[in-house]
Amino acid sequence: MTTSKAPSHAYVWSWLAGQSEPIPTGVLEAIPTPGGGHVITFAYGRSYLSTSNAIPIYLPELPLRRGRIEPAPDLDVAGAIRDGGPDAWGQRVILRQLGSSGRDADPSDVPLLDYLLRSGSDRPGSLDFQVSPSTYVPRLHNTSIEDLQRAADAIQDGTELDASLAEALTAGSSVGGARPKATLTDGSRHLIAKFSSPTDPYPVIKAEAAAMKLAEIVGLNVASTELIQVSGRDVLCVERFDRGAGGTRRGFVSALTILGLNELAGRHATYHDLADVVRQRFVGRTQSLKELFSRIVFNIVVGNTDDHARNHAAFWDGERLELTPAYDICPQARIGGEQFQAMAIAPNGARSSQFATCVGAAHHYELSESNARAIIDRQVRLVTEHWDEVADRVGLSGAERRGLWGHQILNPYATYGYGPSTH
Repeated sequence: MTTSKAPSHAYVWSWLAGQSEPIPTGVLEAIPTPGGGHVITFAYGRSYLSTSNAIPIYLPELPLRRGRIEPAPDLDVAGAIRDGGPDAWGQRVILRQLGSSGRDADPSDVPLLDYLLRSGSDRPGSLDFQVSPSTYVPRLHNTSIEDLQRAADAIQDGTELDASLAEALTAGSSVGGARPKATLTDGSRHLIAKFSSPTDPYPVIKAEAAAMKLAEIVGLNVASTELIQVSGRDVLCVERFDRGAGGTRRGFVSALTILGLNELAGRHATYHDLADVVRQRFVGRTQSLKELFSRIVFNIVVGNTDDHARNHAAFWDGERLELTPAYDICPQARIGGEQFQAMAIAPNGARSSQFATCVGAAHHYELSESNARAIIDRQVRLVTEHWDEVADRVGLSGAERRGLWGHQILNPYATYGYGPSTH
């Protein structure tokens, strides 16, 4: 793998509320540590600090003040900055652009600032990263979804990839997750295209499309999706909730950042800790807690156990947090019955994928047992009633829907211990 000298600085640009163009915001600097690594500090620019409507990128980690701000002791960079960087898939795309074609390439070989400066400018939220503090040069692409899918396939199977397609795929590489995807625009719509993979063991894209439609039906606040066919392959187009009219952007942070955790510690993130923050810092406390609880229940209903802290997020307006629409709700491959959610649901650490676990933790989400049961029963009823309709809509065959129903979707394990109320 070939790479140029690692950058020591990167300049942060941001879109303020209602603005269609970014402004220079501050500078990131890689500071060597005794162990041979680096921590990345941030400092606001003077011009940004003097802007009347400037907001902190995120509190408490990046308060609006002069001087260098170091990340928290367990972090090598502020979480709000890392949220804007490429995740597993985007890193893989950039590694390929740098000359690595193997699956065993180590993403840590590329410094974070390099990832930030190489990934596309149409990244999540309201930040971008540039080599200049005064001249903004967006890294964007204008490539067809057909070409993006071909490029994604080439990344996955290690075949030859045209340089222009590699550049286009890299420009759309800043969205998170491990599966192949890219950003694109369709008229005034800003989308994330999620591609199927030749190695998928079941119809992953159709299953996610079905789960997202069912989430709408049960009343969750969920990102809008559309399942399309591209060259005979399934592609799920997800409408972006961080983009507005006229080129405006809306900032948000992941639950990993909200909880102040690094990637390794993220496996210890919990729903109940997130609920504690909702109580303290979110708008619409009662409704937000109910929505969070309802999302936990729905993940169990459809067998989504990939509900880790990066798959939850909140808008940030400089003062308060607000849950974003739900996203990345995808039934996961499953063998047998017993299953666990990625994040603990109850303060005692319980995370089994069962409705009884949710009922036992309901009070932590400021819900009575009867209210919790009403949410669960309504979701089960609506998913049962609408399953065939939704399966038809997304094109699941009879064999495919039988493979999902009773396995990922409403696995009997979910109902164990969920008897009638004792009150």
